[in-house]
Amino acid sequence: MRLTTKGRYAVTAMMDLAIHEVSGPVTLSDIATSQNISLSYLEQLFAALRKAGLVKGLRGPGGGYRLAIPASDISVADIITAVDEKVDVTRCGGRGDCQDGQPCLTHELWKDLSRQLYEFLDKIKLGELTQWPCVQERSQQQDVRLGRVGTASSNASV
Repeated sequence: MRLTTKGRYAVTAMMDLAIHEVSGPVTLSDIATSQNISLSYLEQLFAALRKAGLVKGLRGPGGGYRLAIPASDISVADIITAVDEKVDVTRCGGRGDCQDGQPCLTHELWKDLSRQLYEFLDKIKLGELTQWPCVQERSQQQDVRLGRVGTASSNASV
């Protein structure tokens, strides 16, 4: 399986949002700066995440994005599928027409691996990830570097 930048950036951006939303709505500009992701790319990702019901936007001064549901209810698989990524390692996209319109010899192997990958990612919740010590440490380092000291990463209890 090759997870593209779309899925990886979506998960990273959602992590940043979950960690910092305790201080209020988070702007895409803040996420773009802290995670080194293009603002226009984030806008595309957040349109898909909003459509999937994972985030909600708040307009006006002090606006930005918030999680639409608790971080403890959002799985990594939810995020990846929301941005149209597939957790599929089959050559045929799971259709079973890999070789001359028929399943190849290893189709069931790759289909089973795809299912296991999805199940693995579905078990990992965003709220859990934000509590990992390595995530907390890295988030605090980013906050210090960007002057967001005391914002949320040390207070994240999502």
